[in-house]
Amino acid sequence: MSPTPSVSNCAARADAGSDADPAGPERSFLSVLPAGGATAVEAPAPKRTARLTVEDYVNGVRAGDRGVLARAITLIESSSADHQTRAQKVLQQLLPDSGRARRVGITGVPGVGKSTFIEALGCYLCDQGLKVAVLAVDPTSTRSGGSILGDKTRMEQLCRRPNAFIRPSPAGKTLGGVAKKTRETMLLCEAAGFDVIAIETVGVGQSEVTVRSMVDFFLLLLLPGAGDELQGIKKGIVEQADALLVTKADGENRLRAEQARQEYSMALHYLAPATPGWTTPVTLCSAVTGEGIPEFWQMLLRYYQELEPKGVITARRREQAIQWLHDLIREELETRFYGHEPVKSTRPAIEAALLRGELTAPQAARELLGLADPASGAADVVGPV
Repeated sequence: MSPTPSVSNCAARADAGSDADPAGPERSFLSVLPAGGATAVEAPAPKRTARLTVEDYVNGVRAGDRGVLARAITLIESSSADHQTRAQKVLQQLLPDSGRARRVGITGVPGVGKSTFIEALGCYLCDQGLKVAVLAVDPTSTRSGGSILGDKTRMEQLCRRPNAFIRPSPAGKTLGGVAKKTRETMLLCEAAGFDVIAIETVGVGQSEVTVRSMVDFFLLLLLPGAGDELQGIKKGIVEQADALLVTKADGENRLRAEQARQEYSMALHYLAPATPGWTTPVTLCSAVTGEGIPEFWQMLLRYYQELEPKGVITARRREQAIQWLHDLIREELETRFYGHEPVKSTRPAIEAALLRGELTAPQAARELLGLADPASGAADVVGPV
């Protein structure tokens, strides 16, 4: 187990230590006006954060230093070309140290208690001597582009644990409930020696399935009394889950939670299991009383004990690596396409022709694609706009 880091987890925020030089003058002045007249008093110069080398990042992450880990994640998330070059060098050197953690994705509708459940589970695992990393994705406003990133405040107890690390990240424009750099962040956390990595999605409903492509085990949290058996039969997120957990099964909700568990169990009979060789269970839990938390962990251990020897986990991770590659290629091609100068200059005219009814959407698309790749002859099929 790696030594306890000297930097507190609560202080290891996403913005803790940007590698960019701070803008503005190095010194600032405050004007104070004592009784005898105006006197300029020089304020102390702000401290600069030391720029880390690739070796500093690699050694710090391997040592389990959460401050360096937080800065490495910031480097990964940066859009700077220089930062991206250095980030890939860091990832390349840390790749042999990754892949040993249990990867768990957790989703559910807003209000289901994702953060509360993760904190209860995380604290339980920390008490067992395990290191836990939580990658929490917060929704991003489509109007302002901002995110609250409040998961660390909702996991106050877990935040204080020396063997826990919580990293909130904005979803940005990435669909599927995860952040753009979640996969890279997960690899960094594995290299830092974390035993369990929990990825908490944005949680907006049936579309939160992208996390399935980056974790071994996918958990869906459900509210008691929030849906009937027909809701459980819906295709989409339910059929992707390796386990369904009805939360808030305490007090007056206990009876409704048990009823919901029975209904979802019946509904799952109509769906194929998300993972071959594994029967999707439906259980109850209460983060308030702690009921169901140890049982869930034992279920997760059984999942790995049954499927790892069969090569199911290894096969899934290989498929996920190929899918990640294809996702990155599509993303890069889209970036290059819209940044291509002939496309940028002609696109407004083609879009205007589309809106006037002079072109269909497929014709407009082929025209733009032909500009990006003249050798394909796509533009010649349609002709000039």
